[in-house]
Amino acid sequence: MNWKIIFRSLKNRDMQKRLGIVLGLIIVYRFLAHIPVPLAEPTELKKIVTQALSSTDFGGFLNLLSGGALAQLSIVLVGLSPFITASIITQLLTKVVPRMEELHKDGESGRRRINQWTRLLSVPLAIVQSIAFIYIIRQQYAAGSTVGNLDTSIFEWIVAVTAMTAGSIILMWLGELITEQGIGNGISLLIFAGIISQLPTTLATVIGSLINTSEGQLNVFGINLPINPTAFWIVLGIGALSLIILYLLVKINEAQRIVTINYAKRVNSNSAYGGVKSILPIKLITAGVIPVIFAVAFLSLPAFVGNALKATNNPQYLDLANNLMTWFSAPTQQTYLSGGWHAFIYPAAYFILVIMFTYFYTGITFNSNEIAENLQKQGGFIEGIRPGLQTEKYLSRTVNRLVLFGSLALGLIAILPYIIEYVFTQLGIQATNLAIGGTGLLIVVTVGLETLRQLNSRALMVTYDDYK
Repeated sequence: MNWKIIFRSLKNRDMQKRLGIVLGLIIVYRFLAHIPVPLAEPTELKKIVTQALSSTDFGGFLNLLSGGALAQLSIVLVGLSPFITASIITQLLTKVVPRMEELHKDGESGRRRINQWTRLLSVPLAIVQSIAFIYIIRQQYAAGSTVGNLDTSIFEWIVAVTAMTAGSIILMWLGELITEQGIGNGISLLIFAGIISQLPTTLATVIGSLINTSEGQLNVFGINLPINPTAFWIVLGIGALSLIILYLLVKINEAQRIVTINYAKRVNSNSAYGGVKSILPIKLITAGVIPVIFAVAFLSLPAFVGNALKATNNPQYLDLANNLMTWFSAPTQQTYLSGGWHAFIYPAAYFILVIMFTYFYTGITFNSNEIAENLQKQGGFIEGIRPGLQTEKYLSRTVNRLVLFGSLALGLIAILPYIIEYVFTQLGIQATNLAIGGTGLLIVVTVGLETLRQLNSRALMVTYDDYK
C-alpha cells in the first residue's frame, strides 16, 4: 500500500469525482436508513419495534448489519439480504446448470446477463422478506404489546411492504453504482457503512460504563480516578484482543503465493521479443470478505424463519420455531450459562459455512483452466511444469492448498469472539454483545483492506502519467 500515491491521486479530477460519487451514495444510504416505513406514527412505531428487538438477541444482530435501519423500521430495513441470497443462488446454479456455466464463461456479456437474473430474483425475495418482517411485527403487537398503537388498515400494510421492497431494490442499485466507480465492492461498502454508523452508539455505551462509578473507582498509585475498575479492565482486554484480531486479519489478507511465469523468446524476422519473466500472485484468501458476509446472511435465514413461524401462534410450529431461534441465533453469555450443546451450534455452523463459501467463491473468481489457456496462448509457462493441462493441475493444487489454510484461519478468526465470550462467561466477566461486535469488526477490517487495495490500484492508474 503506497500512501504517497494515494494522496497524490487526490489531486486528480477523475479521482475526486469517483470518491465524491461514492461518498455521496453512502450519505444517501444513511439518509434512507432514517426514513420510516409509512405504517403508523413514527414515534409509536419505534416503541413497538424497540420492544420487539429487546426480546431477542437475533434482532440486535440484524440491526447491526442493517446499520440501525431495523431499530428505526426504515424503508431499507430489509437491506441487501435479498440480493446476497439471490447472488448465492445464481452462483450455485452456474456450477449446476450447463447453460448458466456457458454464460459465465462467455465473458463480460454473459456475466452481465447473469447479474440481470440476480437482480430480478432479488425482487420476489425482497417482497417475501418484507411481508415476513411486517407480519412478525404485527403478530407481536397483537400478542400483547404494552406500548404504542398499531391500528392500521390492510392498504397501509401493502404500502409498507411496497416501500420496504423498493428500499431494498434502491440499496442494490446504490451498491452497483458504487462498484462502477472502481473503488471497492459497492455491496460490501454499504454493509461497512452500516456497521460503522453504529460506532458512536457503541462508544457512548462504553464511555457510559467507564464513568459509572457506582461499583467503585479505579485506584492508580493511591489516586482514585472516576472510572469503573471492572469496566476499565474489560474494555482494556477487549481492546487488546481486537488489536490482535486486526493484526491477524491484515496479515492473512495481505498474504499471497508468488508463482513465477516465464515467457519463451521468439524471433520474428530481425526482431526478438519475449524471454522475460513475470509473476502470478495468488492470494491466501482470494474471496476476501464475501465468505463472511454470505455466511452471516445464510445463518440469519433459519432464525428469521423461526421468528415468522412463532408469530403465527400455531402450536404445531411452536417447537420448530423455538428450535430454529435457539440453534441459529448468535449465542450470548446467558445462552452459555444455561448449559447444553445448543449454544455451540451457531459458532460451529458459522465456522463450516465460512470454509465452504471460501472454497465456493474462490472456485468462481479463480479459474485455473482459463489462466492456463491464456498462458499457453501467450507463450508463458511455469518452470518445470508443462503448459496446458499440467499447468491447470498445478494451479488448482496450489490454490486448494492456500484456500485450505486461508479458510481455516478465516473461520477461526470469525468464531474467535464467541470463544472469548465463552471464556469470559466461565470466568464470570460480563461482556455483552462481544460476538456481534466481533463479526462487525471482521467485516469492517476485511472490507477496509479490500477497498484500500482497489483505491491504491486506481491511484496508480490516474498518476501513471506522472512517471513519464
